[in-house]
Amino acid sequence: MNRTDRLYALVEELRACAPRRVSARELAARYEVSVRTIERDIGALQQAGVPIFADVGRGGGYTLDKSRTLPPLNFTPAEAVAVAITLSRAGGSPYSRSARTALHKIVAAMSAADSASARELAERVRFMTPPDGGRPDPAPTSVPAVLEEAMSARRVVRLRYVDADGTETERDVEPAAFTAVSLHWYLIGWCRLRDGARVFRIDRVRRAALLDERAPERAFDEMTRPPTDYIVRPLELV
Repeated sequence: MNRTDRLYALVEELRACAPRRVSARELAARYEVSVRTIERDIGALQQAGVPIFADVGRGGGYTLDKSRTLPPLNFTPAEAVAVAITLSRAGGSPYSRSARTALHKIVAAMSAADSASARELAERVRFMTPPDGGRPDPAPTSVPAVLEEAMSARRVVRLRYVDADGTETERDVEPAAFTAVSLHWYLIGWCRLRDGARVFRIDRVRRAALLDERAPERAFDEMTRPPTDYIVRPLELV
């Protein structure tokens, strides 16, 4: 059994046994590999976001939170590539990190044959960009992740921001929504420095820090009015 098949099998084994814990020694014997190999495999799955928990000591082992996982979704190779194309456009967005882990989970849940077919099909998809990448200067790596957490947890975030004139300021912002125009992503929020709604281009945020304070509820329509030549629509999950 190759490693991809074994990773898939480990997840299914733990899902089937949950909530019972399974020791690394049991798993090593089942898949005819060393305990160290199982530990490395479990570590890789945990880093990919699979909710596997470990107890050390006598009677310990691994278990998987079934409430936070799904059985195989049976993506076809074409469906997996379609999702990969869409997620590849998430670069620079506040959810770029989550897009990468989502794609990893999709591929890990596929059978070995379908995964191989999807990879072969993906090899026949090419993107063309200008030499400079055709994208705005990226924000520091930590910034999108902090803004994503601020939006999800409805927490006030402290920004070190550089405006279009190059002036740098520090502001506490109550996040309300994300929006995208062309290649740019923006954070819409209530700026306490200016005491009003403001729009911040994410690639101009030099530093972001999550504060302990919960942000008040603010409706998107009350925060900003889009240009008349744009149509605003919410993201749809179905």
